Amino acid sequence: MKKTFPLIHPKHQTARQLEAVKGEISKYLKRERKKQVPEGVDFWDFDCQCGAAIDTAEVIHVAELPKRIETLQAAGAEACYIEILAKPGKRNPKSGDVIEADRL
Repeated sequence: MKKTFPLIHPKHQTARQLEAVKGEISKYLKRERKKQVPEGVDFWDFDCQCGAAIDTAEVIHVAELPKRIETLQAAGAEACYIEILAKPGKRNPKSGDVIEADRL
């Protein structure tokens, strides 16, 4: 998803508009996570960018999106550019975990 969301709407309160943007992002992430993962992949990971415009967008973690949107809205930005791209993710075992193949 590559989209510029308006943070100010003439008919909606700014808090409601902010919640609408967060809700749309949440729905998109939920929909992407439901998709079948390819063979050998553990989960869907996301590459995210967020900023007031395409040129100023910074790479962030998906969990930081709501806070970053609130920060932009508090700074007076009228719009927020968000780019979320799904990618396959693989979990790395912790150093203390024993893998079944090592036991054999």
